[in-house]
Amino acid sequence: MSTLRDRFGSARRPGRTVTHPRPAGSNPGADDATVDAVGKISAAFEVVENARGMLYAFHRMSGEADLALQDGLEALRAAGHRQLADEIDDVLVGRDVVRDMWTFQLVEAYDEQYWQVFREAAALVQDELSGGAPHVFEAEMKHREQTEGSGREPTREEPREEH
Repeated sequence: MSTLRDRFGSARRPGRTVTHPRPAGSNPGADDATVDAVGKISAAFEVVENARGMLYAFHRMSGEADLALQDGLEALRAAGHRQLADEIDDVLVGRDVVRDMWTFQLVEAYDEQYWQVFREAAALVQDELSGGAPHVFEAEMKHREQTEGSGREPTREEPREEH
């Protein structure tokens, strides 16, 4: 029976260099605590990006639901239920999703009030403390894991291979 290593190869790449090395010398981003802190700010912004994507999905889904409702109302009318369709049309088609706002306005407000500010703050931290290099923390983690692994010693059945 073949092992995972036989089938897929080892993840270890000891000859690789760090993709985004930390700033050199007396730069304030050169110490471990700063690299960790910048990584946390970057990770927080990635969560904001994910939330923004969900907000865009909410916007798209709400719009699709409104168009599907309008198709359904036309079908009700065609089936002879004009009064019911007209009543629903009157109270729901074109309705604000929150007071005075459609979903596109929610997206625009989020972008202007929160996302743009967060993006600029994350960029400022990256520029000032990482020399503009993104994902320094993750690049070092990649290098560490591909050269040293998880710290677990391989079993006798899985000897460590050098590539």
